[in-house]
Amino acid sequence: MIADRIKQLREQNGMTQSELAKKLGITRSSVHAWEMGISVPSTQYIIELSQLFKVTTDYLLKNDKETTISVSGLTEEDIHLITGIVAYLRRKNK
Repeated sequence: MIADRIKQLREQNGMTQSELAKKLGITRSSVHAWEMGISVPSTQYIIELSQLFKVTTDYLLKNDKETTISVSGLTEEDIHLITGIVAYLRRKNK
């Protein structure tokens, strides 16, 4: 749920509701309402939250635990190594 994700990301980044509100140019009560599930952020704020916390909008909106990793700036060899590690860990954890 987006409410839980916003609160989790805010706390992981050591921010108060007031500090997050100030960064977004909104009221603390708006952040509180998002975290309580009373309201949801508009598309504009979902994008701003994703940029602020360096997560995808999908991460904020989805309920599953799927995570993406950006491989931009990595070589083909680096990407091959990462996919090999992921495959190894999946086999190990079955």
